Amino acid sequence: MIKRVLKLFQIARKLSASGAVETINEIHPLPTSLKLFFNLISSGLNTKPINDKKMPGEKLCEALQGMGTTFIKLGQFLATRPDIIGEGLAKNLEKLQDKVPAFDLHDAKKIIKKEIGENYFKDITEISEPIAAASIAQVHFAKIKLNGEEKQVAIKILRPEIEKLFNEELDALMLFAYIVENTFTKAKRLKLTEVVYLLREITNIEMDLRFEAAAANELFENTKNDIGFNVPQIYWNYTTKKILTLDRVNGISIREQESLKKLGVNLKKLAENLIQLFLKQAVRDGFFHGDMHQGNLFVDNKGNIIPVDFGIMGRLDKSNRKFLAEILYGFIQRDYVKVAEVHFQAGLVPQDASKEEFAQALRSVGEPIFGQSIKDISGGNLLAQLFEITEKFNMATQPPLLLLQKTMVVVEGVARKLYPDTNIWEVSKPVLENWLKNIKSPKTTLDTAVKTSSEIIKRIPDLPDFIDRADYALKLMAEGKLSLAVGVNKNLEMEQMKLKNFRNNIIISFFGIVIVFLLVF
Repeated sequence: MIKRVLKLFQIARKLSASGAVETINEIHPLPTSLKLFFNLISSGLNTKPINDKKMPGEKLCEALQGMGTTFIKLGQFLATRPDIIGEGLAKNLEKLQDKVPAFDLHDAKKIIKKEIGENYFKDITEISEPIAAASIAQVHFAKIKLNGEEKQVAIKILRPEIEKLFNEELDALMLFAYIVENTFTKAKRLKLTEVVYLLREITNIEMDLRFEAAAANELFENTKNDIGFNVPQIYWNYTTKKILTLDRVNGISIREQESLKKLGVNLKKLAENLIQLFLKQAVRDGFFHGDMHQGNLFVDNKGNIIPVDFGIMGRLDKSNRKFLAEILYGFIQRDYVKVAEVHFQAGLVPQDASKEEFAQALRSVGEPIFGQSIKDISGGNLLAQLFEITEKFNMATQPPLLLLQKTMVVVEGVARKLYPDTNIWEVSKPVLENWLKNIKSPKTTLDTAVKTSSEIIKRIPDLPDFIDRADYALKLMAEGKLSLAVGVNKNLEMEQMKLKNFRNNIIISFFGIVIVFLLVF
């Protein structure tokens, strides 16, 4: 725990030196005691001068960028939480660039050899200098001999010691968040310890490249029969926790429109394919690429879209997929009563709310949009406005739908850059119609009924035991011996308990020193 405190002081000095504290104070004024702490901790440091010509959000991006991996990831995570930092700042943090200097090729080779072993390493005939470097990993091109054939691949490698550094800094930030939350009453609503904890959980998964490989493999299986979309193949014998090996992409970045035109690629068709293929992933498969910006999309000489970087993926269950398809299709038809009914059927709006008032609120979103030229309407922005309205009706936030909405905005933006007159709704309609027709077909209804019946039959032998346990639980509740309040996360609770114990030990130690001092002097 002492190590955490020392690391916290290092981070505090880093925050002050980068100008981040001054910028944060400009956005949200800090308590005087906190400002005093940072002033004391930064004494003797050359603080980075603040460029007053830039917006506070842009200045914060620069500061976090200069502080390294943990703070780049923290900024990117906060960009997804406008509920904590506000919409304006979240949009600024979305521009945070995840680029840092590459580490040496010699070190990269050592990591690969250690991870896959001597035998497999011998099959790698060539490894290039790094072609891209980010805060967590970097990418090299390589050639591998497989079954007498030479394969061109890309190898993603985690930075040396990155996991240790990241977790040490986050442990210190957790302590800082705990102190702030328990010192300043207004900070409690921000749930800072929960934010830091979630960031650690998410990024530790990102630092295990086997998860990214599995995501790429699942997307490959789901889309292998989709014309116009090719997911690179994973090479599992050359993939471990610290390295990921997949097909090298032979294509042109989707942002290079002039080069695509020279290849004879139809940009109108490419834009339509991008939207339809993304919607198929979302509503048909319930598993979609959650980071489809221009830098992660390539196009081969046949016009096929090739995605890369599978670290951020979205998943929707069947009810959310149905909900999404029905809502988008309902807005296409301008049937607001139908869209309202879908919300109520899905249990997303409290049953005591007025269906008519909710339909009217939906109309207030839809009609102004449909006053525009239909080709200018964004499905992603429509969903964003819809979520704003539903908040007023106490609709529970659905994180998977929020990721989908953000990704949809990005996909539509890429499509319109390719072909500005792309009609999002006209392109989307056949995908949504086909899926809704499929889930409402007699065969699907029968399959669902059979599956439900078989599950019920399987559980019949357990029914008497289940009833006995339910009866016992009800007795305990009646006696006040059983509470239904369950913590958000047991691990988070344990973390908070450790921090509380540490705080108590510090207080006891402090008073012990004071008592000894009084007795001696």
